[in-house]
Amino acid sequence: MPVEITWWGHATCTLEDSNIRVLTDPLFARRLAHLRRRRGAVPPAGARRADLALVSHLHADHLHLPSLAALAPGTRLFVPRGAPRSVPGLRRLRQLHITEVAPGEEVRVGDLLVRAVPARHDGRRLPVGPHRSPALGYVVQGEARTYFAGDTGLFDAMAEHVGPVDVALLPVGGWGPYLGEGHLDAGRAAQALARLEPRLAVPVHYGTYWPIGMDSVRPHEFHAPGDEFVRLAAAAAPQVAVHRLGHGESVRLEVAR
Repeated sequence: MPVEITWWGHATCTLEDSNIRVLTDPLFARRLAHLRRRRGAVPPAGARRADLALVSHLHADHLHLPSLAALAPGTRLFVPRGAPRSVPGLRRLRQLHITEVAPGEEVRVGDLLVRAVPARHDGRRLPVGPHRSPALGYVVQGEARTYFAGDTGLFDAMAEHVGPVDVALLPVGGWGPYLGEGHLDAGRAAQALARLEPRLAVPVHYGTYWPIGMDSVRPHEFHAPGDEFVRLAAAAAPQVAVHRLGHGESVRLEVAR
């Protein structure tokens, strides 16, 4: 059966595997604080339909309360352990079934096994907040094994923690002209790809949101990371099929039983 990935923009993807819809870091806003959506339409209502939503860390462009509130009642939501204490608004989302997870923990959802893995990223609820929750990636195992990296820097034990995967959803940029510590740019994402060696990869977390008033500041940092990742990945991991999706586009991976 095919496994399908749809990219809606930023870190938001739908993974369909084993007849289960998994949504990553749901963000459906046209505007978020000082950011506005500059490419791709706001995802349609159907994009909000999911059996399971995964939140990688507490930053507002990954844990976006209004977008989570738009999910259907009964949706399961995985968040980093301690998130409801750091983000009290989560406790008001009583229509969702929230599960807190930490690196190394596994939870079965139907025919899927979801494993939380470490990420090298600041897990606080910024701009202030204590370090109470880890930043996470997730490996979703069903017909295929799909790694959603969330937001992370490159670290030595990445391949060891993630393990063998068929699909990698890797961040390659950001929402501003500079990437701080704990992020992958196109070059570091290509290095991660060479370590992970999946069959298929999709670049995410670029080319969607940009700070208001910064349209003319280093615009290549907004537009270029996807193409740059494709170019660098071809050299670093030529055996991996890289698909640079447009907003709302999908790719399928055929999985032999």
